[in-house]
Amino acid sequence: MASIDLPDPETDGSTSVERAIATRTSRRSFARPPLELADVAQLLWAAQGVTHVRDGVEMRTAPSAGATYPLVAFLEVAPEGCAALDAGLYRYEPGAHRLEATVQEAIHDALTEAALGQAVVQAAPATIVLAAEAERTRRQYPDHGDRYVHMEAGHAAQNVHLVCESRTLQSCPVGAFDDDAVAATLELPARLEPLYLVPVGNRPADQ
Repeated sequence: MASIDLPDPETDGSTSVERAIATRTSRRSFARPPLELADVAQLLWAAQGVTHVRDGVEMRTAPSAGATYPLVAFLEVAPEGCAALDAGLYRYEPGAHRLEATVQEAIHDALTEAALGQAVVQAAPATIVLAAEAERTRRQYPDHGDRYVHMEAGHAAQNVHLVCESRTLQSCPVGAFDDDAVAATLELPARLEPLYLVPVGNRPADQ
């Protein structure tokens, strides 16, 4: 399985949090140039990257109930979607800040179909898929574990949307998809369920 080390994330960008919040909007069209690996690295770090270690636990960019961290971030890359990556599917490894190729062939059309044919998924050069091993959180919080997992997915996705604003990228939240079809397309193990799709790409000059 191919492994790709990612560039270090930036932690001192020039766009303020307030500015990113003020300009954030869902955008459904993308410029043609492929994504740069540095942009991919920044987005995945924003979703699930490690910020520090506390009591032996790698703490991540998005808050997690009891630091159970049920989320797994995947990157689906369309043909010619990223200058440094082949088309296919990659799993983000937060501790090592690297990608592991899990599906080494194009699945872009299949993912679009699983997302009910939405044009934004088809148009995007890449899509971040947030999946969850919800049992990790349910074991610790049997009454509210599912709620916490979905909250965490929202936290992680919002980080991605705000980083897109800070880097003149585009993103759009997608929740309408066939769960089983997405899981099959991504060849997810049974313990993982897809929760959130975030198509991403470069911003056209006129937007």
